[in-house]
This record gives sequence, C-alpha cells and structure tokens, in this order.
Amino acid sequence: MAAYSVLILLFWAHAIHGMKTSKPNVLLFVADDLGIGDIGCFGNSTIRTPNIDRLASEGVKLTHHLSAAALCTPSRAAFMTGRYPVRSGMTGHGGYAVLLFSAASGGLPPNETTFPKIVKEQGYTTGLIGKWHLGLNCESRNDFCHHPLNHGFDYYYGLPLTLVNDCQESKPTETQMSFKKDLWFYAQLFYVALATIVACRLLNILPVPWIIVILFAICGNAFFMYWFTAHYFYQRWNCIIMRNYEVIEQPMNLEKNAFSVVKEANAFIRRNRDGPFLLVVSFLHVHTPLFTTKEFRGKSKHKLYGDNIEEMDWMLGEIINVIDQEGLVNNTVTYFTSDHGAYLEGMETSYDLTGYNGIYRGGKGMGGLEGGIRVPGIFRWPGVLPAKTMVDQPTSLMDVFTTVITLTGGKVPQDRIIDGKDLMPLMQGLGPHKHHEFMFHYCMEHLHAARWHDQSSDTVWKVHYISPKFSPEGSGMCRGAKLCSCSGNDVIYHVPPLLFNLTSDPSEKFPISHEMAPYSQVLHKIQSAVAEHNMTLSQVPQQLYGSNNRWLPSLQVCCGVFPFCSCNKEDNM
Repeated sequence: MAAYSVLILLFWAHAIHGMKTSKPNVLLFVADDLGIGDIGCFGNSTIRTPNIDRLASEGVKLTHHLSAAALCTPSRAAFMTGRYPVRSGMTGHGGYAVLLFSAASGGLPPNETTFPKIVKEQGYTTGLIGKWHLGLNCESRNDFCHHPLNHGFDYYYGLPLTLVNDCQESKPTETQMSFKKDLWFYAQLFYVALATIVACRLLNILPVPWIIVILFAICGNAFFMYWFTAHYFYQRWNCIIMRNYEVIEQPMNLEKNAFSVVKEANAFIRRNRDGPFLLVVSFLHVHTPLFTTKEFRGKSKHKLYGDNIEEMDWMLGEIINVIDQEGLVNNTVTYFTSDHGAYLEGMETSYDLTGYNGIYRGGKGMGGLEGGIRVPGIFRWPGVLPAKTMVDQPTSLMDVFTTVITLTGGKVPQDRIIDGKDLMPLMQGLGPHKHHEFMFHYCMEHLHAARWHDQSSDTVWKVHYISPKFSPEGSGMCRGAKLCSCSGNDVIYHVPPLLFNLTSDPSEKFPISHEMAPYSQVLHKIQSAVAEHNMTLSQVPQQLYGSNNRWLPSLQVCCGVFPFCSCNKEDNM
C-alpha cells in the first residue's frame, strides 16, 4: 500500500511538473546596431558567428525582417508594444532622435501595453538582461514610471540608457556633438559680453543698473553651468548598471559587462528552469564604443568591430548552452534580431570600424532605406518550427509582440491598434495567415517611405517620399555628421515619389520611371494606404521632444553622494 501511495505521489508530481512546463519558454536576443550583413547565416564569410548560425540552421530565417525605426529608442518601443512608435509618442524630433539622458522625463508611457505585461498574466516569470533605453522616471528619481519592472518584467539587470563613446574615457564624445560646439561658442560669447558690460559699467560708459548686470550674470551662469554639468558628469550619471530598482555600478565596469550579462542570463534560466519564463537578452553589442573584453580583442579579421560581434556570438552561445544543459531546448522558443541596421558613419579616426548592411542601401538613422531597417530575424523551436527554412515575406519586429502573446496563451489587446502579426502560421507553412500588406517607414516623425506586398503577383513595391542627402554624394552615408538628417535642407523631397520593385531590385538602385505603366497604379494603391494609415493616428504626448528629453537633476538616480555618484556593489557582495 505504501509503495502504491508513493507511485501515486510520483505520478502527480510528474503531472504537475508537466503542467508547469506545458507552455513554452521564450528567449529573445536583441543585438544593438548589428547589420544584416554582419553575420554568417546572412552572407558574411569573414566574421565568425557559429552560434547565431546554429540557430538559423535549426530554425526559420526571416530574410525580409524589418525594424519599425532605424534608431534605438523608437525601434525598441515598437518591439515592446507591437505598434509603430508614432502611436506612442516615441518618435524623435530635430536633434532629439533617442532618449539622451537617464534623468530625462520621457520614456515608454505607462499606459502602453507591452508583451511582458500580458505574458506575466499567463503565469510566466519575466526578465530583461541588458539595454533598456526606454526611460526611467517621470516626476521623481524613484517613481520608476518607465522602468522595465513597470512594463511587465519581474527582474531587470542592465543599462537603463545606452552604451556610447562617453562611457569609455579614452574615446571621443558622441553625445550632442553639434550642441556642445554651439554651447562652447555661446559660453565664450556670453563671458566676453559680461566682461565688457562690467568694464563699461565701471567706467560709466554704459548706464545700466548693477541689478540688471547681476541678474544677467546669474542667469547666464546658471544656464551654462546646467549644461556643462550635465555633460561633464555624463559617464557617471548615465553609464550605470541597475538591478531591479537599485543602482549597483556607477559608473559601469565595461571590462566585465559581457561576462555579467551571460552570468545574469544563465542564472535567470536556472532559477526558472521549471518555467514557464520569458527572458529578453538585450545586448550592448555592437554599439559604439565597441568595447570588447581582452579575450576577444584582435581576434577577428575586422578589427574591433569584428571582435565585438564575435564576442556577442560567444555570449549568445553560452546562454544557449544552458538551455541545452537544462533540457529546455525543445520547450523553448528562441529568437534573434537587431534593433535596426548597422551604423555606417563611424565615430573613430578609422572609418572602417563600421557595420555592413549587405546589399541594402543606407544604415542606422535612415528610416526609409533598407539598410537602416532590414535586420536579421531567426526563430527556433525544435519539433514545432521546421529547421533550415527561409521566409522571404515582409515581417517586422512588431510581430514579436503578437507572436509571443499568442504562443503563451495571452490575448492581443483589442482597445488599441496593434500593428504586429502572429508569425507562427507563416513560419510553420500552415496555409492562410495574416500578413503585412502595407508597411510604413518613419525617420523620426517624418514618413520617408512605404511598401506594399502585392500578394497577387508576390511582388514588394516601395515608395520613397524623402531620402537623406549623402556625403560624399553616392556614398550611402552622411560622413562628417553623426547621423543623416530626417528633414530640412539635408534631405531630398521626391516629387514625384520614387518607386522601386524590391523583389527584383532589393538594393534600390533602379527607380521605376513615372511614365511606365505600373508607376501610377502602384503609387495610387500605396497613397491610399498611407491616407488610411494617417487616419488611424492620434495626438499623443511626445516623449522625446524638448523638456521631456533634457537632463533633470531631480530625476537623477544616484548611488552615493550627488553629484559625485559612485558605487560598485557587485564587487562588495
């Protein structure tokens, strides 16, 4: 009888364990600034990416995969919400293309629904390791209204803003470069003017009341001290590591970051091996300053840029190995992508430290060009998704939202427009599926291009309304500037619009003459779709505009004594 009872208990324990793991785990990898031509399975034969290539060989490769923006913050907002960033106010304006400070009040609005929020409701443990870049606080330094834990994640470890050259002391600055030049010029002008006014007042040449001179001096000093302070302490205040709501490294230790990301990701997987879990690993690679640990420096054929990619591939491999070791491979959906195309202009004295977007024209910051938005996409789920399969239909990072929610048993929100589609029927080849008939491509808040997938002929058409002016002309980049412009005098307004057949001309080299038969028909179809799309847009608070994207001392997270914030709690544990 006792033996029978033990058998019953074992049976129920096994049944309960089976119920816990009946839903698939979800593991999402997002690279930063990685070009579609930078990895082996998408055509690169000189940079070694065996672990990413393994995912592709064991799963489905999406060769027409598109980000919703060509810059970090808007692309990641679309990834998290399944919506074009223009719908959530996460598009840039003027010189404010992404979130610039960890102490800015802008960020992913709390009323946006992210896929981790819905997945969490289905009984999942959710985690984010790595880069966030979608804001922290709204009104105080500890309200954390934009924090990952307020957007559905149970656990967070990583960099709340983004990696930039300013995070490494030996590198030249890359934040607000033109603004800093103007600031320095006007500061000199101000102090010369102040000295002149004081001298003239002392000599009774200028009959201005001293109170006016003093107020002028105080206001000018306050303005310039504010901005010089924000940039002087940039590394200390923005290049930080947080665990959940706590700052644990300020400034961050770049040398150990790669190992810390792997360690944290693997620990999360092991803690939640009984599942189900959702883990997003958001790499800091391959964003400038391309910091690479000594184990990988000088090992690739493409200098520091190649070293950085090969280190990222190693990191991914270490995390995938734990999935294998824990016996989770057949119950884990794995995805790999990049937030947008590779950065072409470069920030180094050696301009060959830049990415490669394969046959596609343009790069990071160029929201209408394929090189800025065409990204690698890989899904693996052994036994469910066919191995060594390629899908060439237009898909989007926004589709991850709908796909993950559907896989985990959640319901896609019905109270707002969701632009993402469920990719599972397409990847499994199971007949009819929802597809992107039209897609819209923004550069900041400006619509630069739109595409139409005409399923009747299986042709993808693309219309360009605005394109950047390249420097040098025909180079495909804007050398001398950090990024190409989205509007103003540094873009070309196409009247009439340019039309390309992407199916036969993916490099966008040969625009179709407006005198040819398809031009007017295709243009009319796309123009009608753009008009319908515009009707779905509504006015929302702009998160990256003006004061929402400036440094606010009251929002600055700080470990230690402000402004000399400093700590390293990891080494003390």
